Amino acid sequence: MTEPDYSPAKITVLEFDDSVRKRPGMYFGVGREDPRLATRVFCAVVGHAFHPATRVAASHTPDVVAEITADLIFSVTDDQADILTGRGMPNLGYNDSLLNSDRWLSAAAAAVSSQTTVEVWRHGHGFRQSLIGLRPVEPPAEFSAPAGAGTRVAFILDPAYFGSAAITTDIASLDVHCPDCTNTTGPGKVVIRDRRERSRPSEYRCA
Repeated sequence: MTEPDYSPAKITVLEFDDSVRKRPGMYFGVGREDPRLATRVFCAVVGHAFHPATRVAASHTPDVVAEITADLIFSVTDDQADILTGRGMPNLGYNDSLLNSDRWLSAAAAAVSSQTTVEVWRHGHGFRQSLIGLRPVEPPAEFSAPAGAGTRVAFILDPAYFGSAAITTDIASLDVHCPDCTNTTGPGKVVIRDRRERSRPSEYRCA
């Protein structure tokens, strides 16, 4: 029996974004050909905003607003600005982007997006950055920040990658709780707004 060759020359190390695009099931629970993929990406980003890294906030404490504006276009805004230092400067993450490991599911969603815009603000300081995939188009630039603190990530999922998949219109059926979530109490909330039908926008408070 021939032993597998695990020599360094035979091992391919994938960058994070390449890994996501090659194996989306590891990050979103379904494969690329599954029509639920766009919905799972949406739920993953919303769910992670509501169950953030422990360094950012406790689960079920953030206020999260998600807006769907087209079948493959959505944004997620929360009231946590976890990537700004005490001096108000951005703490960069993947590929020198405003998405760091505390926002790894947003970074995974960016990897399967044709365009992503990240905004983060706190204490009057705000930074914005555009990405193609998970690769920044330019360094973060300052912008006029709203009051308080927050992070907003807007995604245009890559139509060439998703094909005919679309975020479900049945937003009342969406589950934004993490698989290991057992305590559903907390002061935070999740509001999902579906603006695809302009004459009749739909809103669902799911937490």
